[in-house]
Amino acid sequence: MFTGIVEELGEITSWDDLPDAARITVRGPLVTSDAQHGDSIAVNGVCLTVVDNVAGAFTADVMKETLDRSSLGALGVGSRVNLERAVRLQDRLGGHLVQGHVDGTGEIVSKAPSEHWTVVRVTLPADLDRYVVEKGSITVDGVSLTVAAVQPGWFEISLIPTTLDLTTLGRKGPGDPVNLEVDITAKYVEKLLGAHR
Repeated sequence: MFTGIVEELGEITSWDDLPDAARITVRGPLVTSDAQHGDSIAVNGVCLTVVDNVAGAFTADVMKETLDRSSLGALGVGSRVNLERAVRLQDRLGGHLVQGHVDGTGEIVSKAPSEHWTVVRVTLPADLDRYVVEKGSITVDGVSLTVAAVQPGWFEISLIPTTLDLTTLGRKGPGDPVNLEVDITAKYVEKLLGAHR
């Protein structure tokens, strides 16, 4: 479980394609400072398991399912990524509850900068539309954000300079894919209500 508060901007330093997976190494001195084999680290919002941790970098296996469902498959050596360690029970919950289980991908449509923030419009897959509400939470590339506006097929988020500086969202532009995770609460409510119909 994560909070969607990115701790560090990391970098993919190696990528090995396997028959039905990939093995990647990601540089991230902060998130690896106390990482152990088997720990979880979110990479652009995707929960990955540490299989090795050496000299400020960790290695993880990414199965085909994850490569197909997320935007990780579009990355390579040199790609910058948002990193967050799994939350501990005594930590502050600064964002919202994030599982690191990507529901789908969107694409940045536009970025409209203003003096104090930037409004970003992202495509929204039709099967996720019902889970996204104005002023609700959504995770974009592992970043916990508040939905500023939503319409069929898209939603908007407003990014402050800190978010633009400290995450990959400041480096991405129109046409770039992003990982999306909707608020898990909405999915549970839908299932519970469906069971009583």
